[in-house]
Amino acid sequence: MRRRPSSTHGGRRDTARSTVARNTVARGGAVRRRSVRRINVVVTALLALVVAGAIVVAVDRRDGNGAATAAATGVPLLASTADERNGTPVDSITADPVERVVFHIHAHLEIYVNGQQRAVPGGVGIVPPYQIQQSPVGPFITGGTAFYWLHTHDRTGVIHIESPVERVYTLGEFFDIWGQPLGTAQVGPARGAVTALVNGTRFTGRPGNIPLHAHDVIQLAVGPVVSFHPFAFPPGL
Repeated sequence: MRRRPSSTHGGRRDTARSTVARNTVARGGAVRRRSVRRINVVVTALLALVVAGAIVVAVDRRDGNGAATAAATGVPLLASTADERNGTPVDSITADPVERVVFHIHAHLEIYVNGQQRAVPGGVGIVPPYQIQQSPVGPFITGGTAFYWLHTHDRTGVIHIESPVERVYTLGEFFDIWGQPLGTAQVGPARGAVTALVNGTRFTGRPGNIPLHAHDVIQLAVGPVVSFHPFAFPPGL
């Protein structure tokens, strides 16, 4: 009579198969975990590149010549806007509730005192309280109680000429709105011999008489003469 196979061997085989299966599952889980980790690393790296790219784009689009704006936003102010008039007319220039853009151009002003740059504040010609928005170049003043026809929105040195009539305005009128003196021996609170350059050419008259034309680049130096620094206006200005 034939004997039935021992169940011991069958049990061992079943146990071995179960062990192999568990090991296979474990290896598969480890592989999946490694794959997920690799995917997370790749995704993180890609996100970092995207963020870095966005930052680069923001910096590059600041004004077309990032160095000038970076310097302007990082240096101390020549003077604050504390001495401005509170909306009363200045040199027959009024402050209106909205910007008047029948005539709309821009000029740029850069100031040096003893060879060190001094920034023009945002808010010159804008009557507070200010409405402020953050931008790649720092705080940007989008609104106020009223706007003079000559004003600044930020610390980049860009002067906005937004007027209900087309005429030539002067740098002296801008300084009058700012509430700061301007002459051959003084720029704001800084005193000394003043050198004025307009688009790289020396201006020999009184600085206050410098006309503000579209895309003029004006540079004032109190004390030592400073070589001219070009400025690239942002697209749309």
